[in-house]
Parts: sequence; C-alpha cells; structure tokens
Amino acid sequence: MKWSWRAGSLFGISVYIHWTFVILLGWIALGHLQANGSVWQFVVGVVSIAVLFGTVLLHELGHSLMARRYGIQTKDITLLPIGGVARLERMPDKPSQEFWVAIAGPAVNVVLAIIAGILLIIFGTGIPTDGEIGFRTPPLVQFLLVNIYLVLFNLLPAFPMDGGRVLRAILASKLPYAQATRIAATVGQAMALIFVFAGFMTGNFMLFFIALFVWLGAEGEASMAQVKCVLGDARVREAMITQFRSLSPQDALSAAVDDIFSGFQQDFPVVDHMGRIAGILTYTNLIKALSESGPRLPVANAMSHEFESCGPDDRVEDVLRRMQEKGAMTVAVTENGVLTGLLTHGNVSEFVMVRSALQQGRREVRVG
Repeated sequence: MKWSWRAGSLFGISVYIHWTFVILLGWIALGHLQANGSVWQFVVGVVSIAVLFGTVLLHELGHSLMARRYGIQTKDITLLPIGGVARLERMPDKPSQEFWVAIAGPAVNVVLAIIAGILLIIFGTGIPTDGEIGFRTPPLVQFLLVNIYLVLFNLLPAFPMDGGRVLRAILASKLPYAQATRIAATVGQAMALIFVFAGFMTGNFMLFFIALFVWLGAEGEASMAQVKCVLGDARVREAMITQFRSLSPQDALSAAVDDIFSGFQQDFPVVDHMGRIAGILTYTNLIKALSESGPRLPVANAMSHEFESCGPDDRVEDVLRRMQEKGAMTVAVTENGVLTGLLTHGNVSEFVMVRSALQQGRREVRVG
C-alpha cells in the first residue's frame, strides 16, 4: 500500500498502517504528557492510542470475517487516523449478505462497549455521563466512549459509512439495486447538508469535512451502482475495441506518434510476428521515451512488459474493477494467446452510456 507499511497479518489478511498514524500517536502521547506531567502518563497515552487502533482493527476484521463466510476475500486492511478501510475483493451480491457484512463491524464495537461498561461497574469507576474524551480521561472510559462513538458514527444512514450500506441492503430486498442505492445516497446527501448546517451553527469546521466526505461518498456509490446495474452480465467481447493499431517491437516510436496525432489511440499493444502480445506501449512511457531518447528509439525499449489481460468471455464488471484497482487504462483481450481486442476506460464508458440509453428506450416503449 502506498504511504503505508505492513504491520503483519491476522486471519491471513495483511494489515497496513498509514504513516500519519505515527503523527497521531505522537500527538496523543505528548498531550497526555503535557496534561499530566509524568512519563507514566506519556506511556498511558501511547497505550490508549494503540488500543484505539486495535479497536478500529477489530471493527474492520468484523467486516472481513463476515464477508469470508460468503466466499468474499479481503485484500487488506489499512488503519488511518480517520478509521480503517477493509478492501473486499467484491461487494456481496445479495442484500442479506451485504446487510450482515455491513453490520458486523459496528456489532464488534457494541460487544466491546458492553465489556468496557461491565468492567467499569465491577471496578466501581462508574459509566461517564458527559460523553467527552480528554487527556485526563481514564483509559477504560476512553475505550468505552470510543466504541460508542464508532457505533453511532458508522451506523449513520449515509455512504460510505456502514449505516448507508445497511439501509441500501434493506431497501434492495424490496427494490431494484440501483434504485435502492439512489435512495440511500439521497438520504446520505441530506445528512451531509445537516452536517453543513450544524457546522455553521456550532463553528465546528470538522463537520464541513465530514459533510464533504459523506456527499462525495454517496454520489460515488450511486454512480458505481448505476454502472453495475447497466453492465449486468455483459461480456468483454461485447464492449472491446476490435479495430486498433498495434506495433511490433522493432518499430520506431515515431510510428506511435503519427497515430496519436491522427487521434487514433494513445496506448498501443506490441505484438510479435505470431500475433502474441509482448507488451503495452502506454502514452506515459511513450512521452518519457521521446523526451529521453527521441523518436527513433525502438518500441521494445519503451514498452511495458507488465500489463493487464483478460479473455473475451470475462465479465466487463470484473475487468473494470481490476482496471480501477491496478490503475490500468488499457487491458489486452487475448484468446488462445492471440490478441483479439482492447478494453479501455474510454470505450467501457461509451459502452455503459449506449447500453443505458438502450435500456431506457426499452422501458419507455414498454410504458408507452
């Protein structure tokens, strides 16, 4: 993970910690030291933040282990100052599965909060009523309050929080997936406006950042759901480009330049004399090679040997997800080792727009 380092693994899931964790760790530890004036309290501060991130990790493990029950693997978990992110290989297909995967994280925090409350009663500390966390707050009280806050915040019915997914799962049990997502996204954006209003009233600028986070998350989730619905079970052969320019390893870079100027394409598959793909000459690599070596450099010296490929019968949705994860702009479509087409972000977008228009047209005809 970029800007993160691997801290280990749990249940076969790699756990990464973002570098900003160190800054937060130092800030909280120093806050405890300044508030209490002893090295012991400095240590308490370090332990408190470690427990906080352990709590977030358990929250994300709740999602991951529940997803594993439905055959969905978790790629990794990254701990950030704002919480954690568990990257699932895909979202559950059934509303009931999405419900349980989404609710599993907050359920972990509920259990932890109950345990902390019981321990506070046993030790006679009592459960706090003001709900505020400070550097002088006892660690066990901090633990209780953090878990309560995580439950309340994550169960807000707004994407990308767990509550938004729970709401979508409940709606999707009765409505089409895209419609359920749009309703849940609208609820989330309404909550974002409430956050903005509350920010103005209280002067808490953090609420503005939360509002932006929620608004963009809701819109992004709705867009992805629409694309998922439109693509359906479409196969790569339906969307791929079959008329494209390919290069040989011996060609000069100038051959690609001519095609770029003509507006033909930007990424070029490089194939050998047998029609087998040997690499991809990306636009980025082309520009870099032109500036460093000039237009006469052979394509073989500038092409990338690492590239994404798929088969014509693969699902477009699956390939698109892989493209987004790997940051690939072009995927080579091969059949029996021979290049048969290309799939790019551009032509997938066009495919989605045309397919959406056709579906809309058919609905209007049925209504009419």
